[in-house]
Parts: sequence; structure tokens; C-alpha cells
Amino acid sequence: MKVLFVVSGNNKHYEVAPFIQSQGESLRAAGVELDYFGIKGKGLKYLNNVGRLRRLLRENHYDVIHAHYSFCGWIPLLTGTRRPIVLSLMGDDATGTFAGVNKITFKSRVLMFLAWAIQPFMDAIISKSPNIESFVYLKKKSHLVPNGVRLEQFSLFDRKTLREKLGMSPDKKYVLFLGNKADPNKNYALAADAVATLNRPDVELINPFRITHDQVVEYLNAADVFVLCSFSEGSPNVVKEAMACNCPAVVTDVGDAAWVVSETEGCHVGSFEPADFAQKIALSLQYASEKGRTKGRERLLELGLDAESIAHKIIDIYKSLLKTNKQTQPTLQSEQVS
Repeated sequence: MKVLFVVSGNNKHYEVAPFIQSQGESLRAAGVELDYFGIKGKGLKYLNNVGRLRRLLRENHYDVIHAHYSFCGWIPLLTGTRRPIVLSLMGDDATGTFAGVNKITFKSRVLMFLAWAIQPFMDAIISKSPNIESFVYLKKKSHLVPNGVRLEQFSLFDRKTLREKLGMSPDKKYVLFLGNKADPNKNYALAADAVATLNRPDVELINPFRITHDQVVEYLNAADVFVLCSFSEGSPNVVKEAMACNCPAVVTDVGDAAWVVSETEGCHVGSFEPADFAQKIALSLQYASEKGRTKGRERLLELGLDAESIAHKIIDIYKSLLKTNKQTQPTLQSEQVS
């Protein structure tokens, strides 16, 4: 089976978003032949990519086109391709961009309309979490498939060695915030206010940002508690990555974050009130001091959120489209995917 991922190609820090690339790698590991098409430009400049993609599709055979983010779904649609198009809704394209509790920016409402309008033209729509899926009104096309995490990448390492490598004091407790603190939706203020509320000189909030995935693994293994404070998310991979590293976590009830961490000792769901969030951080710190690491990794396997399991769910969606799309003739490789 040969699949083309259509993705945004505008980020100056990477060609493909790490969590999309991670999904692509898991599909390749499962036997899918996969290429990427990065869309360049923003706004109306997106349309300049239609001709480029049309030429690519004319010169190459793909069984399925998989667009990540609703904007990216419009480009293959406008090429007039007869190949099945799968759209993954990523979060804010369906739910809007949040700048506070229940505060959606006006600009993002335009994106929400485009995500709403494209649905009749897609062959399948993948939502990462129930709050995103509620936006899909064509239920027959809808599939709920969270992001998976590559357990072999987010492995367990010796904490002492990593803390020395990262320059972390053995006498301090570290609360880890991995988002962009300049992004209002990530709500860094909640983490800062909560840690300040604790009023503990031995507790430090750290925010390493623009770091590699390998460094993310190191920090999640070295930190005492990971926090997610966002106003809105879909299926945030970073929560599952923290769980894969058995790191105690405190999250807000956004997307599937609460579902992922619930029932895992040492992990808690906090509200947007700093006092409550601080209390949950204190509980996780206490757990870390008394018992060490969580059993988050086991929880992920129980939920089937490892990348391999998720890859096979996506392949099943591809296969179902190939059965019903008479215009598509699967390539030889498609018969090799189990």
C-alpha cells in the first residue's frame, strides 16, 4: 500500500511535525510505503500548491492520500484526484484556537468553517479525541483514533545520569512544562502560578523549549512531575510521552488527556484554578518522593495507545476505502500489509 501524507511545510524548525512524522514512521514499520508532500505558504498562497501536487499525483501512484489538518485537505481535493482522501482533524482546526477558558479567537472560527465545509468531500475523517469528533457531522465517515506513542523511542533511562547531564540539582524537585509559554492556549501562567502557590524553595518550574525529541525523552525521564495546563487540546502526544516515561503528571481536562492519565497512581487532573492545580502538583511530588515513577507505560498498553496498535487501526481505515473505491487499484505492496 502506498500512501501520501499531505502536511504543512511551513515550520522553520522541522519539515514535518514530529507527531505526524512519528505516525508516518509507525506506518512504515507496519509495511506501508509512505511519502510526504509539504504545503508551502500561508493563506491564499496555499493554492499555489495545487498544481505542484497535481503533477506529483500524475507522475506517481498512491493508493490513499492522507491530509493532516483541514487546510491540507483542501489541496488534494482541488487537484481533482480520484484517489481516496483521508483527513485527520488535528484539534484547533475543529475546536478553534483558545486564548482562555471558553475564549475562541475570531480567526480560528474561519478555520473551523473550512473544516466544517470540507467534510462532504472527504472519504474518511479521523478525529484524535471525542471533543474533536463531536465536530464531525458526517458520522459514517468518522473514525476516532488517538495519536499513538512510539514506546521504543520514549524508553526508560537512569534518572540520576540524566539529571547530571541536564545540569539538574539532586536536591531539587523539578516541575516540567514543555509547551511554548508564549502560546496563550498552552497557559504557562497556570503552571507558574501553581508552583508559586506551593511556596517551596526546593521546587522549580522548568520550561525547556525548542528541544529535540531525544531531549524531550531525557527531560521526561529526569523531571519529578510533568504538567499540561492547556485550555484546549485534541490528543496531546506529550501526555502519552510522559506516561511512556513513567513520569508523574498533572493535566487539565482537555482532549483525551484526563482519560489517558486517569486511574494511574501519581497522576492527577487539575482545574484552571492555581490553588487546585498546585494541590495536584503537591500530590504528584509526594508520590514521586515516596514511590518514584508511575505505571504510565502499562496504562498506555492497556489503552492500546502504542504507535504500533494505532498504525494498524489507520491501515484498517485505508483498506476499507480501497475496498469501496473502484477507481483505485491497490499496488502490489498493499497486499503485503497485514
